[in-house]
Amino acid sequence: MVPPPTLPTSSTQAAQYAAQFLNQALSQRGPSALPYSEDVKWLIRNHLVSLVETFPSLHPKSALFTHNDGRSATLLQADGTFPILFSGVVYNIPAVIWLPEPYPRSPPLVYLNPTRDMVIKPNHPHVDRSGLVHVPYLRSWIFPSANLVDLVRSLSHLFGLDPPLFTRQTPSPSQTPSPNPIVRPVVSQPVTSSTASPSSSYGGRVFPPPPQPTPPPTVAAEDPAEVFRRNAIGKLVGMVHDDMAAMRRAREAEMDGLCSVQADLKRREEELSRGLREMTDEKETLEQQLQMILMNTDVIEGWVRENEMKRRREVDIDDVFVPADDLSRQMVECTAADLAAEDTIYTLDKAAQDGAIPFEAYLKSVRVLSREQFFHRALSARVRAAQVQAQVASMAARAPQYG
Repeated sequence: MVPPPTLPTSSTQAAQYAAQFLNQALSQRGPSALPYSEDVKWLIRNHLVSLVETFPSLHPKSALFTHNDGRSATLLQADGTFPILFSGVVYNIPAVIWLPEPYPRSPPLVYLNPTRDMVIKPNHPHVDRSGLVHVPYLRSWIFPSANLVDLVRSLSHLFGLDPPLFTRQTPSPSQTPSPNPIVRPVVSQPVTSSTASPSSSYGGRVFPPPPQPTPPPTVAAEDPAEVFRRNAIGKLVGMVHDDMAAMRRAREAEMDGLCSVQADLKRREEELSRGLREMTDEKETLEQQLQMILMNTDVIEGWVRENEMKRRREVDIDDVFVPADDLSRQMVECTAADLAAEDTIYTLDKAAQDGAIPFEAYLKSVRVLSREQFFHRALSARVRAAQVQAQVASMAARAPQYG
């Protein structure tokens, strides 16, 4: 786990320290790496840095988070307070914003972080008994337009209309305990290490409380007009969020179309690259064949120069083809004997069919000729292998001339 940096005193310094901490935390590899996708780590960094620039009282850190199914993972969080405006007075709400593994494609988890002298308002429309926050912005979270800054602004606005935390009032010994405790909106207090939420440490930073308003002596009944006004504002906020969600879905559809075009272009780029590689390989093959042709051409031209004068005079037909070496002469003799045996066997077949020779004599002659033909063909195969080996050695000796 990467330790959080020392908390700065200004928003600029807070953003710098946050960027330094996130660069170190998100660049880790191996078992200590944070469980986020590589393609969204830079976006996560930008979300948290923008959050610290806008709300310096929230500080990024990494901590161990336990899921409902018992799994534990080291995740990033933004821990601290954010301001709300209630009845003309600014209050600070302590909260922790966890970034789960699929973030930012799925919304973060927001928990209130009350101290020992704070209590969560019962039956709050946006906060349950465990402190988990449910607001329209989280329900309509759309990647990649949704971000942490807009989320905290939405929380500040909604909680300013209906604060989720109140300070627990302790009755004095001289007063008779009342069945309904007197509560008032929470003013920010230093958070100790014994809070009942997923994270209870502010990294050592103490947030000074603003001036506390004088609490009323008793809890007065709410004005129906004020209740109607709050409900109307909440409905308008929900409608605005629905409209924003529709606009984001439209932009998301446009982005999907552009992404499909980009994927098609990448596919075509891969096809062009593959075709270029194939043409390069074919070019190398053709160059090798060209070198082979040049070597053979040199051999033929040499032979033509040597025999140029012989074509001017008459030559016996038997002397036209002269074996170049002993292997060639042996190959010619073996081939001639093989073909002669083949012709003889063919003639014997015709004679046996016409009844010119006895069948026993035909079989004996064919047996002898086949044996001789087998030996001639075996010798021809050995001579051919020797010729191929000699030709390869000759080509290897001439190759440096064409290098």
